[in-house]
Amino acid sequence: MAKGSVYIYAGDGRGKSPAALGRALQAAMEGKNVVIIQFLKGNGARNSDFLGRMEPEIKLFNFEKSVENYERLSEEKKQEEIVNIRNGMNFAKKVLATRECDLLILDEVLRLVEMEIVPVEDVKALLECREETDIILTGVKLSDDICILADEVSKIETVKFKVWE
Repeated sequence: MAKGSVYIYAGDGRGKSPAALGRALQAAMEGKNVVIIQFLKGNGARNSDFLGRMEPEIKLFNFEKSVENYERLSEEKKQEEIVNIRNGMNFAKKVLATRECDLLILDEVLRLVEMEIVPVEDVKALLECREETDIILTGVKLSDDICILADEVSKIETVKFKVWE
C-alpha cells in the first residue's frame, strides 16, 4: 500500500496557511476530500464561513472555544484550550484511521510542537499512521524530527526589497 505524502510549509513569512488552502482547493477540484484542522487561531469566523460553502469536499474544524488567539489568553484559559487542542489532535488520528479524507491539513501544528503543547512524538506517530492520506503541516519553526519524515519542505520567508528611486 502506498503511503501518503507529507508536506511542510514553515517559516516566518506570511502565506503558509494560504498555500495549504490553495492545495486544499486543488485537491477538491480533483474530486478529493479534504479535512482542515486549525490550531492556535481562536474560534473566530475568519475564513470558516467561506470554507463552509465548500463542504462536503473541504471540511474545516477548529476545536478551540475562545475567540481570542491562544497567546492572548490567561493561563487558566490556556489550560482549557490545551484540552481542546488535544481533542483536535485526537480527531486528526480518527480522521486518518477512518480514511475520511485524501488530504489532511494540520494548520499551525508546528507551533503546537514549538510551544510544547503537543510533543513531537505525537506528531510523528500521527504521520506514521497516514496510510494513503496526504498531510500538510504548517507553522513557523521547523523541527528536524518532523522534517526527516516529510516528502517536501517549503520554507516561506518575508523578504523586503529596497525600491530604487
